[in-house]
Amino acid sequence: MLDDLYRKVVMDHAKYKKNYGQLDGNEIRKVHYKNPTCGDVITLYIQFEGDLIENVAFEGEGCSISMASSSMMTELIKKKDLAAVATIRSEFEKLIREGEQSNDLIDLGDALSLQGVHKLRARHNCALMCWQALDKALKDTETYNCNKDY
Repeated sequence: MLDDLYRKVVMDHAKYKKNYGQLDGNEIRKVHYKNPTCGDVITLYIQFEGDLIENVAFEGEGCSISMASSSMMTELIKKKDLAAVATIRSEFEKLIREGEQSNDLIDLGDALSLQGVHKLRARHNCALMCWQALDKALKDTETYNCNKDY
């Protein structure tokens, strides 16, 4: 029953993507990322106000997991400071790679519905693709520390 609900949440995000589209302007940071294992692609657009992600959007093509995860990520990080985003990002990766959260106080929202991806090792990169694009976009930002080298 719970698996069916989670599946529905994932499919809803894949079909009705949140924050889908472009952000325009000189202050927008833009990064293109391609999943090295399957060919899914994403272009991520981020608008900052200091250390706050004021707005975020994406465009892309890929499987339902990658598109749903991208939609969920944009909802999670919008209006958050970079330190909070790094914490959420780390917790989400644990959910995908290990199948559980290490800190239940961190609200992953709809992204919890992707917990079952843990069992599908070949799909880990699908769920993490948007976060890897975010890492790439923020790698030179001093207050974002996701402990990854991209």
